Amino acid sequence: MSTQPTCGLGFTDRLLTDAEVATLCDQALADWKLDGKRVLMIIPDHSRTCPIDLLFRELYPRLAPGRDHVDFLVALGTHPALSDAQIYERVGITAAEHKTRYPKARFFNHDWKNPDALTSVGKLTPADIREITQGLFEMEVNITINRMVQDYDVLLILGPVFPHEVVGFSGGNKYLFPGIAGHEIIDFFHWLGAVITNPVIIGNKWTPVRKVVDRAAALLKAERRAMCLVVKGTGLAGLYAGTTESAWSAAADLSNQIHIEYRDTPFKQVLSCAPAMYDDLWTGGKCMYKIEPVVADGGEVIIYAPHITEISSVHGKILEEIGYHTRDFFLKQWDKYKHYPWGVVAHSTHVKGIGRYENGVEIPRVRVTLATGIPEAICKKVALGYRDPRSIHKSDFANREAEGVLLVAKAGEILYRWKGAPPELGGN
Repeated sequence: MSTQPTCGLGFTDRLLTDAEVATLCDQALADWKLDGKRVLMIIPDHSRTCPIDLLFRELYPRLAPGRDHVDFLVALGTHPALSDAQIYERVGITAAEHKTRYPKARFFNHDWKNPDALTSVGKLTPADIREITQGLFEMEVNITINRMVQDYDVLLILGPVFPHEVVGFSGGNKYLFPGIAGHEIIDFFHWLGAVITNPVIIGNKWTPVRKVVDRAAALLKAERRAMCLVVKGTGLAGLYAGTTESAWSAAADLSNQIHIEYRDTPFKQVLSCAPAMYDDLWTGGKCMYKIEPVVADGGEVIIYAPHITEISSVHGKILEEIGYHTRDFFLKQWDKYKHYPWGVVAHSTHVKGIGRYENGVEIPRVRVTLATGIPEAICKKVALGYRDPRSIHKSDFANREAEGVLLVAKAGEILYRWKGAPPELGGN
């Protein structure tokens, strides 16, 4: 399998033009020779910044001729299904345009909880897991995925690449696992990432979790191709097309240059502002993940999101039972918590951050405070701090970096690192 993408362009100092994107699409499709092949395009939900609408407009007219349908599957992982209106917004069309200009387009939501929507494509053996995790785990993992993949010759992933708390950098085969996968593989590798910890994983290209994802993807029979996007602001700084591995690798290298900001000293307080695309704490937790490595010991991260009113519409009940805690809190009481979904436990640790659990006392490294629409009683119940969002004024946090206070106006995608970080915070 080629280690170089079919084609690609990427820049740190400018954005791609629409003409460049069109040329790259032509080059990729010509190389892939998709005529006569059944193609399923896999796209992100609304919790990722990326111009999927641009790719939709470029790819639909190139793929529609000679086909009865042009199919798209939303890689939800365990996120809630998108409504028709949300799907139209994601691909940049209206319901009327769907009928008149794009009649062959079909859109599907992944359904991770429905056994009838999944199929097993194989297993990773205990020996496989021991090798991949360097002895951290030794267990069999059943690999299930949306059964739609069986009906197509080519799986074409369209999605962005950012630093990621579980896998290192998002994108590539991650759109298959967990994007359109079943719970067992999702739970396993999320907990693997949590055991290694977010600061050690995030922004590192080759991680044990990436190896799990790639090994699982290799079990699929369909060809795997990807167009990996590197987003800067609301524009496109890079686009790479190739195999899911080669396109992702090139995109991750560019993401490493433009999505990571280094600071000379850690901060004692960060106001981390969640954009509207994060509509619960399950997704809004990224406002902690991307900030944790640059926060000083004993510091505070305030997740500011007045629009967030619930922990999770899917996983909220479980999180209210277990709360938000450090990895060591769970590991030292594993018999009590091992029966909960491991992916949910992993999310808990990612939001709480690293810390210690000694003599029955939990000692988080930083304080996490929610300035959201989640009630104070719920925040207390799940062991997170509370602050009335009405008491927050962004101007009070602006231009105070010299005092150890950082304002992140749109948090969740740019990773902040401290140049002098110790190993446990991702330093060398």
